[in-house]
Amino acid sequence: MKRKYTYLIVLFLIVASCAAFGRIAFNEFIILDDGSHITKNIYIQSGFNLESIKWAFTSVDTAHWHPLTFLSHTLDWSLFGPNATGHHLVSLLLHIGAVIFLFLFLNKTTNNIWSSAFCAALFALHPLRVESVAWAANRKDVLSMFFGMATLYTYAFYAESNRLPRYFLCLILFAFSLMSKPIIVTLPFVLLLLDYWPLRRWPEVTDRSTNNRLKMPAKLIWEKVPFIGLTIAISIVAFWTQNKAELVASIDSLPLITRVANAIDSYVAYLGKIFWPVNLAIYYPYNFHLPLWRILIYAICLIALTFAVMASVRKLPFLFTGWLWYLGTLFPVIGIVQVADYSRTDRYTYLPSIGIAIMLSWTLPLLFPDKKMRKKILFPAALTIMTILMVVTWKQCGYWKNDIELFNHALHVTKDNYFAHSYLAQASAKDGKIAEAIDHCNNTIRLNPYYPIACLNRGIAYAQLGLYQRALNDFNHAISLNPHFSDAFNSRGLVYVKLGRHQQALHDFNRAISLNPSESDAYLNRATVYVKLGQYQKAINDYNRINPVDADAFMNRGTVFYKLGRYQQAITDYNHAIRLQPGHADAYNNRGLAYGRTGHYQQAIDDFDEAIRLKPNFADAYNNRAYAHFLQSNKSTGCLDAQKACSLGMCKLFKFAKSKKLCR
Repeated sequence: MKRKYTYLIVLFLIVASCAAFGRIAFNEFIILDDGSHITKNIYIQSGFNLESIKWAFTSVDTAHWHPLTFLSHTLDWSLFGPNATGHHLVSLLLHIGAVIFLFLFLNKTTNNIWSSAFCAALFALHPLRVESVAWAANRKDVLSMFFGMATLYTYAFYAESNRLPRYFLCLILFAFSLMSKPIIVTLPFVLLLLDYWPLRRWPEVTDRSTNNRLKMPAKLIWEKVPFIGLTIAISIVAFWTQNKAELVASIDSLPLITRVANAIDSYVAYLGKIFWPVNLAIYYPYNFHLPLWRILIYAICLIALTFAVMASVRKLPFLFTGWLWYLGTLFPVIGIVQVADYSRTDRYTYLPSIGIAIMLSWTLPLLFPDKKMRKKILFPAALTIMTILMVVTWKQCGYWKNDIELFNHALHVTKDNYFAHSYLAQASAKDGKIAEAIDHCNNTIRLNPYYPIACLNRGIAYAQLGLYQRALNDFNHAISLNPHFSDAFNSRGLVYVKLGRHQQALHDFNRAISLNPSESDAYLNRATVYVKLGQYQKAINDYNRINPVDADAFMNRGTVFYKLGRYQQAITDYNHAIRLQPGHADAYNNRGLAYGRTGHYQQAIDDFDEAIRLKPNFADAYNNRAYAHFLQSNKSTGCLDAQKACSLGMCKLFKFAKSKKLCR
């Protein structure tokens, strides 16, 4: 019977999670990180090969070391390409997998199926999970959690028998979790907590044997040494990566007292969001002016709660495990070590919230000692809570539909959110709303004058308006704020191209590529300059790092092959461009020219016909079609179709042909 309930609960967790998060299947990629991690990453898009695998393990381009996450993105791109639906659904499946492992672990170790089910459901369906699940670039969260929860479940089997194969499997799964996202470095600490409860591997305080009371803890700690060793190694790699990478945060070093105050405030703020998940945003701006009285009250409350939990450790061990789980796993991201200029973000609660869920799931039943009363009240109450969480989560997923929805919502529910203004500027510019973009940039700079992304965005907007000197001023300022800002170099290079200053453009594209070798745009831009300078082979070398779903990139490389007289290679690239973008009129026109050069006039005419159908005012295509008719007729019937060429706009050509006695 218990097994039957286990299957039903697993089914419920799957169905409920799909219902709560299912609408993310219709969401788009967003501007923030999805480009560098997925949609503009040439290594991700090149598929599995020696170079892409090497890059995944050695890259510092994104300021994080998570090779398994990069490889998972590579697999997704191989399967789904630029279709965001597949990427989002894989993230949801990984989240569901983590939820199931958590439930199975708790059920196995506590033998309390209903508390385990409530804890897993609370973790699975909470709106704070949306940022981790709905953000494609945040695959690292769900992948790391999947392997992390698999580690816990495997550890439960190891604790039963202490068999080495199970121990090594735990260690391997933990390594996979760290290689997905190093944020799970606190897992050895969690394992020690779980040894106390629910695994009960620590000796009881009443055990009078001093030998047992010292020997067993030493054994448990010694068990964790390899886990701790992995943690230290990955932490060193993570810090090295962040130091080497392009970082655009405008806060270099905050006073320790400010960071401690923010950490105390964040501990309480995250608790508030767990119990009352409203006004959730992708980023919460840093508050530099926290009232001292509030920090003191929060600190006293946290200390008092910790002492109360410690005092009840024997009677209520789950409170001890749950509370220290929350405090300990949140510590690495609480802001003591400052790596960004935002104070909080919802995804940081992914692992810590399990501790609070454990506390609630095992405490609430104790409030109803009578079993009948417990069934009458707790079961309907739990279903009600789950339903409410599902509805709120479903609504929150809708805000992640696209950039405009996401950052407008963040602007609405937070105060002075310059992050939201900054990314709304990019989204507005992408939609051609340049005035709105500049307005958002001005608001960003007003709120944070030292934020280089705002200068970059405004420079891009000015460039779109043709105000190149203003654009250069903004790009220069962005680079002065962050000399490692590859996007600023790339954008400044584009302005130099517009101004005909090709050597300066080349210098900037080289710098952008050296800072971020995985970014495809800089290679394509540099190739454009090489073409203008007549350095075709260098252009082809850059185009060979082509984005495999960028139709324009293939068309541009085809044009270089055409200029070099390598018409068959040009046709191959034009074919690829047309497969990627069937409505690409320029690709049809250019392929028609290449077919004409190889003497395939009818195929050329067919391509010019299609180009004209797609773009009725395409003058070049009309002229090219007329010339193709002339060449075809001259080749086969003297000048039978030259009159047709004239009617299609090539009278001058026909007169030229007659003067040269090419036809009668």
